[in-house]
Amino acid sequence: MIVVSAASGALGRLVVERLLSRVPAKDLAVAVRSPDSVAALAARGVEIRRGDYDDPATLTSAFARADRLLLISSPELDPARRIGHHRAALDAAREAGVGAVVYTSFLDADTKPDGLTEAHHVTEQALRDSGLNHTVLRHPFYSEAFLNPGLRTAVAEGELWDGTDGRGINTASRADLAEAAARVLTEDGHLGRSYDFTGTLWTYPELAEVLTQLYGEPVRIRQRAEPAAGIQGWLELQIRSGALERRTEDLGRVLGRAPTALRQAVRELTSTDGS
Repeated sequence: MIVVSAASGALGRLVVERLLSRVPAKDLAVAVRSPDSVAALAARGVEIRRGDYDDPATLTSAFARADRLLLISSPELDPARRIGHHRAALDAAREAGVGAVVYTSFLDADTKPDGLTEAHHVTEQALRDSGLNHTVLRHPFYSEAFLNPGLRTAVAEGELWDGTDGRGINTASRADLAEAAARVLTEDGHLGRSYDFTGTLWTYPELAEVLTQLYGEPVRIRQRAEPAAGIQGWLELQIRSGALERRTEDLGRVLGRAPTALRQAVRELTSTDGS
């Protein structure tokens, strides 16, 4: 039995779909806060269980009979609360006798114990100390944070604002990361390993070229003189520092193919109708 936690989220739903193409529905269960949110999966034969990170008492039964558990990290942004969620999940996994845990961590969590990676760093250590068989999947930023239907505004205006100084960005699509997770959950040879996933490195000038080619309208780079507001400005600062230029081959090796290229990702992720 494979159990997927937080299966009602964007990544979780994609993982479940990939798993359904690899294993019978009867061998799959999902643990979610609100079972009604995934009622359609029950109709397909997937077992629905209530498993709420904020209600640790629900987790042991949610993880019962799991040969492999995909522990998708808590969406909680506060590190202390997120760590609490993860510790409770690992305690429940031990109590439930889970065969192996696959945990979705974040890139560089093994070496950076603070900031964005703090909760993941602590969780990886707790996982090592738990005695549970496990695999760690360290994710980069999702491509969807940058490549989405909002880019149609740049096409319409003919300008793509750029605050990255042309530095490289190593995002990966949720679809690729979901496929990788499904493979790790269903294939042999992954236990005891930690994977550092990155996608195909790309830049904003390359993105402008791809938008021009795909939509048939010239899109030019316009350098931003002042930092963008909010999270976008923070992301641009990280990119300008070179923090997102790390590249590994791990994702391609697990997928058995190259990660989705920029042109394909833009075509898929900027579509507003799914076409």
